[in-house]
Amino acid sequence: MKNPIILLLVFVTFSYGQTPCVNGYAGIYPCSGLGLQAQIPFTDMGATNANDAWGWTDPLDGTEYAIVGLDNGTAFIDISNPTNPIYLGKLPSASGTNLARDIKTYNNFAFIVSEASNHGMQIFDLTHLRDVPNPPTTFTTDALYSEFSNAHNLAVNEETGYAYALRTNTYGGGLHFIDIQDPLNPVAAGGFSGVYTHDAQIVNYQGPDSDYTGRELAFSFNGYDEDIWIIDVTNKSNPVAITDFNFTNSEHSHQGWLTEDHKYLIMGDEADEINLGLNSRTIIFDISDLDNPVQSFEYYGDSSATDHNGYVKGDNYYLANYAAGLRVIDISDIDNGSAIETAYFDVYPPNDNAGFNGSWSVYPYFESGNILISALTYTDPNYTGGFFLVKDGLLGVSDLVNDAAFSIHPNPVSNQLFISSESVTIEKIAVYSISGQRIQTFDSSRQSIDVSNLALGMYFLEIYSSEGKNVQKFIKH
Repeated sequence: MKNPIILLLVFVTFSYGQTPCVNGYAGIYPCSGLGLQAQIPFTDMGATNANDAWGWTDPLDGTEYAIVGLDNGTAFIDISNPTNPIYLGKLPSASGTNLARDIKTYNNFAFIVSEASNHGMQIFDLTHLRDVPNPPTTFTTDALYSEFSNAHNLAVNEETGYAYALRTNTYGGGLHFIDIQDPLNPVAAGGFSGVYTHDAQIVNYQGPDSDYTGRELAFSFNGYDEDIWIIDVTNKSNPVAITDFNFTNSEHSHQGWLTEDHKYLIMGDEADEINLGLNSRTIIFDISDLDNPVQSFEYYGDSSATDHNGYVKGDNYYLANYAAGLRVIDISDIDNGSAIETAYFDVYPPNDNAGFNGSWSVYPYFESGNILISALTYTDPNYTGGFFLVKDGLLGVSDLVNDAAFSIHPNPVSNQLFISSESVTIEKIAVYSISGQRIQTFDSSRQSIDVSNLALGMYFLEIYSSEGKNVQKFIKH
């Protein structure tokens, strides 16, 4: 049983509570469509910087936890009450302080690596978080894997129970395989050299290329080597490279993520904004033929902010865009070479310049819809970033109703949006921007509305009838 007096003190000391997005701001933070649930600066977690982030949901009771990398350890935050999160404590670094730390989870365990020398991979039993009587506390490591000294990143394939330490002092900085099926007794399982892997995603492939269905594939992003490799790692004792490929204006192949159908690869180049003066650039590859990936198109943001980690959930790509914060990009029309920003939350208000102040990573996979953002300072001594929790700032869950009585089409739409109902008479229709501004109102019953004059992006359609209000999203493209 958690002590309510202690929790109250934690709330007051560490967290900054809910702030909706109103007129383009949530407090001091520029925003569109996303409101601030809470913030905890990294200084309040006993650190001088923050870095990567991940999340864990307790299968026992559905409690959600944010995991935030710090320069001197790893923080654990109970977000079951998202507007009053509880900083439970920190697992100190296994060796020294370092800006780069990475965390992934598997079977109720966190696996943590760092670029600090002789750090290895910490393993922490996340069920310790269920009952922390006096937060914040100092946690201890449950096991330590020391077959490598340091690592820049870590990938985990939860379907197979293998971890992949990346850019270690082994295998020439390539992929270091670890069997974590028995999490507290990890076993070295080989590796792959010939690449200098900055980051990777490993999946059991279920995409359109039938030659590789069911194979365990690694997508390796190789930093300043400026290329991407696809590697079949099914047989750990004999991994095989399928192909390697490059892209236009390549500077730093940083990180990427597959669409859920495994048809496209979405990747960011961390150095092109700084070196080439480009706006934030995201590169999309058609990987329908894994032996012959094709650069499909490029998406550009509105600023020169440097892109960092990005993740796909459904039809959205969630991008940590450093000084420009979190950007949410709708990829539902990716087959037609189209991507549209639909929401953002800027965690670094001073500017949107190229550089490394601001959001390092995001975690969009909580069932609650809360989105975790981790943020660091690089050159700004006055910025204390840390942990941010945001969520759709316009409508609550109870408001966003997809009533089967109504249907809208086409969606995405260019000119005419059709609204139909077999049983209910429409009394009024209103169109709202993602930031909550009412743009158009139609007082009479209609079967269609003209949206050709709207700017590209996501909108909300409120449909009023005798049955009440129905709200649906649509994309103008």
